[in-house]
Amino acid sequence: MNSKNQSSIIKEKINELLSPPHNITDKQVIYTKVQELGFPRPTVRRVAGELRNELLAKIKILQSETQQTTVPTV
Repeated sequence: MNSKNQSSIIKEKINELLSPPHNITDKQVIYTKVQELGFPRPTVRRVAGELRNELLAKIKILQSETQQTTVPTV
């Protein structure tokens, strides 16, 4: 399995576990459930870090748009 496909599967599973109806918030439980798909834990942790960084970058973009629209003009 190539790493891109592997990463995509892991990210999809993590997102699924974070969303309703699962709403799992314990990081170790998420890692364990993703690891049950047959991926080694270090790979799951690496991909989780990539996903975290991607989401933080998107949040920064959305926050910057909000700040630009809420800054009062003088």
